[in-house]
Amino acid sequence: MLQKFGQESFLDELKQNPDKKYRIGAVAQLLDLKVHVIRYWEKEFKPFIKPQKTSGGQSLYSVKDLEHFYKIKSLLYSEKYSVTGAKKKLREILNDKSAGKASSVSRDLLVVIKEELEDIRSELEKTKNYLENL
Repeated sequence: MLQKFGQESFLDELKQNPDKKYRIGAVAQLLDLKVHVIRYWEKEFKPFIKPQKTSGGQSLYSVKDLEHFYKIKSLLYSEKYSVTGAKKKLREILNDKSAGKASSVSRDLLVVIKEELEDIRSELEKTKNYLENL
């Protein structure tokens, strides 16, 4: 039988079964939420929650999905974020985790993109001036 978990025991449970898939009822029970809340969050936080679908159309949630649900619950209920604010904060949290890997590459890429855009802007300005002088 499933039970509700506090933060430590919840996260420990997930670590013990990293490949386990959870049905929506189990997720709701573990997180002490209603099933309709899980469904709503699945739609609202689509970039973060990516369940597998069975041939019958049922959602199966991964440990990563449950960790995201847990963080969403914390952001909304404990930290009092709005849904929009929680999306933004979750995006920041996840970007910070991956930032160490990609930050220098991303910054270099942004510099190149910025230079390209400045060149395009300059060319457009020249074209505009040329057309105005016709």
